Amino acid sequence: MSCWSEEMKPVVVCLCGSTRFTELMLVKQWELTKQGKIVLSWCALPDSYFAGEDRAHIGDQEGVKAVVDEVHKRKIDLADEVLILNVGDYIGESTRSELDYAIAHGKTVEFLEPHNENLRDAAT
Repeated sequence: MSCWSEEMKPVVVCLCGSTRFTELMLVKQWELTKQGKIVLSWCALPDSYFAGEDRAHIGDQEGVKAVVDEVHKRKIDLADEVLILNVGDYIGESTRSELDYAIAHGKTVEFLEPHNENLRDAAT
């Protein structure tokens, strides 16, 4: 049983942000889902998946970063809007690429926190 009519489809939101914000992404995904939105985001892996201590940049470690980045852009294609999880206004290189892609493709873009466009912190 659906809570939407054929004319009224749920909004699709794609979350973008650093994997260092994965815990926040999971909470935001739940909050938006409770609002009746369909949420697309990056993959959250359980701690048991990681063989070593380094949990950052798993796509680089496994040689699949380009594939994962491209798949996330296809999620942006499917979305009605994009929410950038810019904690402390941090936007890394991959997120910057996703932000630029979303803007270039006419997506509505929102930021979790106020965003200073002049701040370019992709170097970290």
